[in-house]
Amino acid sequence: MLKQSVIDNMKEIAEHCMGEETAACVATCPMHTNVKEYVRLIREGKGEEAIKVIRDQLFLPGTLGRICAHPCEGKCKWNEGKSPMAIASLKRYAADHFDREEDWNLSCKDENGKKVAVIGAGPSGLQAALELRKEGCQVTVFEKMPVRGGMLRIGIPAYRLPRTILEREISYLDRLGVKFELNCEIGKNKPFSEILENFDSVIVAVGKQQGRVDRSLDHWDAKGIFSAAGFLKEAAMTQDVKESGKVVLVVGGGDVAMDCARTARRLNAAEKVYSVCLEDSYDTMASSNHEIKGALAEGVKFNHAQAIQRIHTDENGRVSGVTLKKCLSMFDENGRFAPTYDEEDTRELKVDTIVFAIGQGVEAEFAGEDLEQRPNSTFACVKDTLQSTKNEKIFVAGDASGESVIAIQALATGRRAAQSVIRFLRGEDLRSGRELKDTWTYETKLQMPVDWDAITGQREDMQELDPKKRIRSFDEVALGYTKEEAEREASRCRQCECKLCMKECIMLNDYTECPKSLFKKYLEEGYENLDHMIAYSCNECSQCTLKCPKEFNMKGIFTALKEDYAEKNNGLVPLEILKESDRTQEKECGDEYCTRVDGSLQKKEVPEKQKTKYVFVPGCTVSAYSPKGVENIVKHLKECLGHENVGALLQCCGKVTRFIGETEKFEERNKKAIEILDDMGAEVIITVCPSCYKVFKETAKNQKVIAYWDLMKNLIGIPETARGIGTGSDVVFNIHDSCVTRDETSHHESVRWVLDELGYNWTEIERNGKNTRCCGVGGMVCSSNPELYERVYTRRANDFDQHNIVTYCGSCRGTMQAAGKDAVHILDLLFGQKYTKDQERARGYQTEQEMWEKRLETKERLNHLR
Repeated sequence: MLKQSVIDNMKEIAEHCMGEETAACVATCPMHTNVKEYVRLIREGKGEEAIKVIRDQLFLPGTLGRICAHPCEGKCKWNEGKSPMAIASLKRYAADHFDREEDWNLSCKDENGKKVAVIGAGPSGLQAALELRKEGCQVTVFEKMPVRGGMLRIGIPAYRLPRTILEREISYLDRLGVKFELNCEIGKNKPFSEILENFDSVIVAVGKQQGRVDRSLDHWDAKGIFSAAGFLKEAAMTQDVKESGKVVLVVGGGDVAMDCARTARRLNAAEKVYSVCLEDSYDTMASSNHEIKGALAEGVKFNHAQAIQRIHTDENGRVSGVTLKKCLSMFDENGRFAPTYDEEDTRELKVDTIVFAIGQGVEAEFAGEDLEQRPNSTFACVKDTLQSTKNEKIFVAGDASGESVIAIQALATGRRAAQSVIRFLRGEDLRSGRELKDTWTYETKLQMPVDWDAITGQREDMQELDPKKRIRSFDEVALGYTKEEAEREASRCRQCECKLCMKECIMLNDYTECPKSLFKKYLEEGYENLDHMIAYSCNECSQCTLKCPKEFNMKGIFTALKEDYAEKNNGLVPLEILKESDRTQEKECGDEYCTRVDGSLQKKEVPEKQKTKYVFVPGCTVSAYSPKGVENIVKHLKECLGHENVGALLQCCGKVTRFIGETEKFEERNKKAIEILDDMGAEVIITVCPSCYKVFKETAKNQKVIAYWDLMKNLIGIPETARGIGTGSDVVFNIHDSCVTRDETSHHESVRWVLDELGYNWTEIERNGKNTRCCGVGGMVCSSNPELYERVYTRRANDFDQHNIVTYCGSCRGTMQAAGKDAVHILDLLFGQKYTKDQERARGYQTEQEMWEKRLETKERLNHLR
């Protein structure tokens, strides 16, 4: 039975693993466009596929690519590097170059007999109409203007959004079968009550088209004073504003104010354009930086920390100038908007036109008593469903709902309202089983630590028309990306996701999308019901934990699963392919292949038992590979530490038994070795096998464990006959560190010291030391999953930039040799001849018979040292 701590570990991973967490750009987009995917496709030159990804969520890609306030860019990881991705511009690139009408998806569900009215042809109304039509509803959109698009059409200047782009994209709805009634103002041309009576449901998406001026000022209604909505609407419809004069003052610091200022620069009558705002600098203005830069380039003169104190008029009742006063602060101590002024610090400005860009409101007269209007002019509705609080048949979308202030948010509310309407028409609960965050911005839990010092690249700015030329017309200012520019910009994308363990672990990719989904399945379906091979395919190398920002211990879970599988199988590994490993371990622990050599060489009787202070344990793999090397180590130790103090134990530590989950057998086999060590009176265990080192560090309570490499470096030195033997060799080695002792940095240092003492040349590789990769043998994957084992060791071999490899693990040596490298155990260099390229030889794997024969030879050589 799995321990509760293991179950808790699974739950922790299932709950907090970031493998399924959304990138910040996608989470921040209220429509959750798959930014990562389409940017990646653009980077790869796959524009046709990129536009399909965009259109999966957005039917206005060209429009949004030009005018979206792109909150996604505000959350882009590149903000840390001071250069956020140009996400909207890349969207525009895909739309401009690859959006073909013949590829538009015109499929709709069968007609369901329901009729829905949408009031307002702005972004929210259009999105709602699309969603409803796709569901099989008959949809009619009522629009008071003679054009479609709402504020996209009459609020955003043509130099930012060409009308042909917008109308072409809206035509998608025509092709789907959405009906439009233009020049139809509800409440004037058609009573709202008639709409409610003739349709099964109604979505109100009228937007905020009621402009505001500062009525607290005298002469607020003088000739030459405009609201931003009125000013932009007239300019949009006629490319002129009839009553606008030569010197225009725009009041406000947001994007709408910049639209007004830049539009004014394009009017025939305008000679000068001023901006006045409460913010004290460009950095604190609410407007987007690129809009401010555009206005500056076009000659708009800014006046920060200023407000109008008085409006002056001439004898004809037209604005003739203003008195400006100094703004001291915009907010009170609680962060509420409450500007304060110095009424004495003033200056005069001569203007004949004032445009107030200080907010807009919803025109609500048409609704009468059927809708409740809030104090801020929006309609009262339920936040998550957008159903009216006054009439269950009515749903509110866009700015009128109070849930959007920018176009992309308006689209999202249109989708949310439509989803609610569909449920309403079916008589379903509006909330049950619904993921409401699909239509609003949310905070992702994804964490992406980035070393920005190691990353270069700046945002690819889009080319623009020359400011001196562009202010003479309403031609589009931004010229769009070339293929090369778009691909350069797309190549900067960090493709934010966690899945760092998945990028490292080959095994996990064979069985799951990420740890979160895997361990959710273990918990929901029962670990005993899932493929047992998952656990037996873990190398136990801990790279997943090293890569994981939260350091989840997945190895521990897989180890526990193997132990549980064996426990339920009478203590034996249930995987048939691993039963041979158990039989091999039994032989390695048996008397035929084991021996002990106590330290005393004296033949005289000793009245009391002789203690062997140092006991060398060669392990199973090295003893089956290099009997001479094992003998030479013992001789070296005796020479340096005293003959009577040094002994040897050829006895398996039981590690393989633990690998395959046979806990009771491991304890039994390991106990046998420990009892012999205790009986020998050992105080120090000397190892060359990384697995033996780790096992005895854990299980030997009466002995200190030290690696032979550390002992040489810190105490006894290398054999004198080996010192400098490699000097002049034409071989350059890479070193492979064992993953078992990845945390034993002294081993890493000592092995390199030994190579230096030997005189061999070596170079370091990236994935080594504490970050080393498994050779593939770990977890006995070499036996349980040979195909995976080959992929793991092939990848590891590709980490090296030299053909010659030095290892200090017997299993690693054999694996790297099988991978095609000329791999030697460091013992070959310590106790062999000078190693040169002409001595390279293809060793390959030893046969099983050869290994047992060498194990017996090792036993015999040790016995001769008694």
